[in-house]
Amino acid sequence: MPSKNMLPKGQRRRTVKPQYRATRGVESPPPPVIPILDIDDDAEDSTHAFTAAPEAAGLRLDQYLAQAIPDISRARVQLLIEHGQVRVNGQPPKAKLKLQGGEQIEIEGAPHPPPLHAFPEDIPLTILYEDKHLAIIDKPAGMTVHAGSGNAAPGEVDERNAGTLVNALLHHFNKLSQVGGELRPGIVHRLDKQTSGIIIVAKDDSTHRKLGEMFSSRELEKTYIALVHGRLTKDSITIKLPIGRDLVRRTRMTTRRSADSEGVRPAVSHVKVLERIHSPHYGDFTLVEVRIETGRTHQIRVHLQALGHPVVGDTLYGAPHQIGQPPSTLSLDRNFLHAARLAFTHPQTRKALAIESPLPVQLNQFLANVRTDKRPI
Repeated sequence: MPSKNMLPKGQRRRTVKPQYRATRGVESPPPPVIPILDIDDDAEDSTHAFTAAPEAAGLRLDQYLAQAIPDISRARVQLLIEHGQVRVNGQPPKAKLKLQGGEQIEIEGAPHPPPLHAFPEDIPLTILYEDKHLAIIDKPAGMTVHAGSGNAAPGEVDERNAGTLVNALLHHFNKLSQVGGELRPGIVHRLDKQTSGIIIVAKDDSTHRKLGEMFSSRELEKTYIALVHGRLTKDSITIKLPIGRDLVRRTRMTTRRSADSEGVRPAVSHVKVLERIHSPHYGDFTLVEVRIETGRTHQIRVHLQALGHPVVGDTLYGAPHQIGQPPSTLSLDRNFLHAARLAFTHPQTRKALAIESPLPVQLNQFLANVRTDKRPI
């Protein structure tokens, strides 16, 4: 459910629950299906020419190409356009060019970037547990777990391929599992970039596969701490809302698509209230513990937003950029979401493990500020 902070000023006392309930399970009109282009990505020096499909009418150029070329991101399309590798009707276009359908489009070189390769980087790591089979890391907020696609030439360092958890792991450990491929050695599961806390790393393929099976069968107990906007009235609640990709804003997930839609998967989160905080200047907050049974993309953030209580700092899902009124405002450049505890049976030794990670200093300080209504100087 949308946060009240997303409503226009003057209307934030109005409840948004009726509108949310009225649209739950109602599918938005499906976007037009864009025909896939068959482009030979091996021909580095060739020019790929094609005609924009009629279904492209009304779409931006970058939007159309990102949908028409398999496995290419919109950011990559924009980079090709910026580098002058795209022409429309013989002219260099802007990414925001609105198409009518039928335009002659040319792309010079291979649209897809060459694959990135992870490399060791001397980045400090907090290791909570380690043996010959696995390691458990306390990941800081702001660190990406692994790189995505990039456009670096072989042997070159792409900044998007640097500073990741994988880079640090390759420096600290002699051996990591290869089940996830060259770009994700050792990575069994992920945490969002702006989420901190516990993550497991596999050192060998056997451990990796067994951990993967344990995640799939929900044999690990994962507990998070989050601070959300507003006051949760119930002491505990179980959220069983399926999650799928938002068809309009593709960087977001949503609970508003019907459960039988393509790509929508069941998700279960158990929320327990730890503390309710009222700050006269900053408003109401609730500190919660969240235990998840499933591990969907953005699951906790999406489920809490669906309740109308977005995670503090999570502007993607409706949290305000600033809290309070100028000149005394607070802000958080990360999500107030921390993977605090992980309990499981070791897949090789069968030993019971329960690993905990304390709240980072930044989150403790933010929490202290809202508890005491302390205002920045």
